[in-house]
Amino acid sequence: MIEAIIFDFGDVFIDLNKQAIDTEFRKLGLTAWHDDLDALNKKYEIGKIDELEFIQGFQKHLPNADLAEIRAAWNSILGDFPLYRLEFLQMIASKYRLFLLSNTDNTHIEKFEHKEGQTFARDFYSCFEKVYFSYEIGIRKPDENAFKYVINNHNLNPKKTLFVDDKKENTDMAEKLGFQVWNLQPGIDDVVELFDKKLI
Repeated sequence: MIEAIIFDFGDVFIDLNKQAIDTEFRKLGLTAWHDDLDALNKKYEIGKIDELEFIQGFQKHLPNADLAEIRAAWNSILGDFPLYRLEFLQMIASKYRLFLLSNTDNTHIEKFEHKEGQTFARDFYSCFEKVYFSYEIGIRKPDENAFKYVINNHNLNPKKTLFVDDKKENTDMAEKLGFQVWNLQPGIDDVVELFDKKLI
């Protein structure tokens, strides 16, 4: 019997356009995604550096790009957030304890709130008992401490909690910790199919 659901954000509720971010950075002159950019991204996602340091890290590889261009390219990954997904969330919010646990950064969240509008963002956040962004809590999935942080803060029983995420390394860790899991496949699955999948 599922009592609580922990959702990921990107590619679960908001669509991510990975092709767009690749295209936009290539336009700025980035020919390959370097290891140090991956490390930079992870540091930004756990709040160890601020936006300026993050963008300046990109400038080392893109000396001709300004801060605004790099920020725009970084945000190009954010796609649509269909209204029907919000309506689905609102429908189940009274039946389950809902939580959001997302690996993300301040730049993307600010862009999401600006793009969709404060009212939409507020309606979305209000569906959850608590929203956890990695850059605010200083831990990112699949670190088991990210899951334990939510469990301990809300006294959740993993066996009665469903974890929904598009990344297999994240659902694998959650499963190891005793959660029920759904490794949602973007472009194939849609979060609104939760009942059809007999997951809850």
